[in-house]
Order: sequence, then C-alpha cells, then structure tokens
Amino acid sequence: MPKQINIVANWDPEAKVWVAESEEIPLVTEAATVEALLAKLPGIIQDLLEDEAGGKELDVAFDFCARLTESVHIRSRAA
Repeated sequence: MPKQINIVANWDPEAKVWVAESEEIPLVTEAATVEALLAKLPGIIQDLLEDEAGGKELDVAFDFCARLTESVHIRSRAA
C-alpha cells in the first residue's frame, strides 16, 4: 500500500471538467470544479484501498496538484 498517493488533476476544456488521475492507485475521476474533485477524493481512495488494508485502520496521505494550461494571444506593436 502506498504511503502517499500523488494525484494530478488537469482541466479538460472539451468536456469542461477537471480529470484527476494517480499512478500509485487505479484512480480516475472527474468533477466540474477543483473543490468538488477534492470532496470526492477521500471516499474514492478509501474504496480503492480498503481491501489492501487487511482490516487495519490506516491513514494514507495524498498530494493533490491541479494543472491548467491556457494561452494568451499577444500582438506585437510596430516599432
């Protein structure tokens, strides 16, 4: 069982949702806002790891990073 789970969320502009994924556990989920995504994560992590806990109570830390890539159009001014 991982001691810490790294979760990365990226904005999907076509679907207009944040998509979160982890390489440590088979986690893929989405939500309309980062706040809604963060609210979902503890329950999903518990569901994914409860069988691995073997009946023990454990605290599993997770690191959450949200990334958004945007662009800006810049028009150069004539000198």
